[in-house]
Amino acid sequence: MLKSMTGFGRAESARGETSIVVEIKSLNGKQFEVNLKISPLLKPYEFDIRSLMQQTLQRGTLDVSINIRQNGATRPVVINTDLAKYYYQSITMLANQLELPQGDMLNVLMKLPEVVTPSTDQLTEEEWKDVEDTLKEALTDLDIHRQDEGLMLKADLQTRIDNIEQYSVKVRELDPLRKDRIRQRLEGLLAEHVGKDNVDGNRLEQELIFYLEKLDISEELSRLENHLRYFREILKEEDPAKGKKLGFVLQEIGREINTTGSKANDAGIQQWVVLMKDELEKAKEQVLNVL
Repeated sequence: MLKSMTGFGRAESARGETSIVVEIKSLNGKQFEVNLKISPLLKPYEFDIRSLMQQTLQRGTLDVSINIRQNGATRPVVINTDLAKYYYQSITMLANQLELPQGDMLNVLMKLPEVVTPSTDQLTEEEWKDVEDTLKEALTDLDIHRQDEGLMLKADLQTRIDNIEQYSVKVRELDPLRKDRIRQRLEGLLAEHVGKDNVDGNRLEQELIFYLEKLDISEELSRLENHLRYFREILKEEDPAKGKKLGFVLQEIGREINTTGSKANDAGIQQWVVLMKDELEKAKEQVLNVL
């Protein structure tokens, strides 16, 4: 199983005149980050809400909104009339002293600190259970979305890895020809500048072996093959949270591809190396979205 970090979940429930609406938007992220917007009544339960989401979602950047509405409006607010009267007297006195128009005084008063505050009512255990159940429903909806996205990610990643493997096979096919060309080029240079009769055959053979060993890419291709196999094994693991592990393996794949390109010193092989790099970058972009 493979899960994406991106998705959207929504759930709504109602009991009597009270309705609960939960919306969760998830994007990729290295850790678990939550931007939580909740009704004041839910502040005492914020830790429980965050804990429940982390257990279910594990990783990602989340925008979460939980609203409790009553009769189509949010829970009632409290107007501190004593404080409003105090503000009114102070503002009126200041306006008279400065000979300023008082205008829409009520609108000004309602915006002053602590004049309008949320109701101090608390949720009952039954109401909190309704919120919790609605949140779980939204999380399930989001998780299903993540799984659907994960299926597409898995298919795309398998395609990228298959392509890299096919291109590496092409490199293996070209490698013997590359070695023959290097040998011929070196022998030709020596014959041109030193003379064929003046070349020590045994010494030349030793030097050619030493030079070709430095340019040998068989070990890089073998390690690349092993990394590709390991990547496929991780894709088959049951744990859905494997984005970081896949990312680490892609780094190793990239090292072998880069080393192969730098050691090959061959235009034909370089073309396949470029194609492998292109597939690798596409795979890296997709892995960023994996849980």
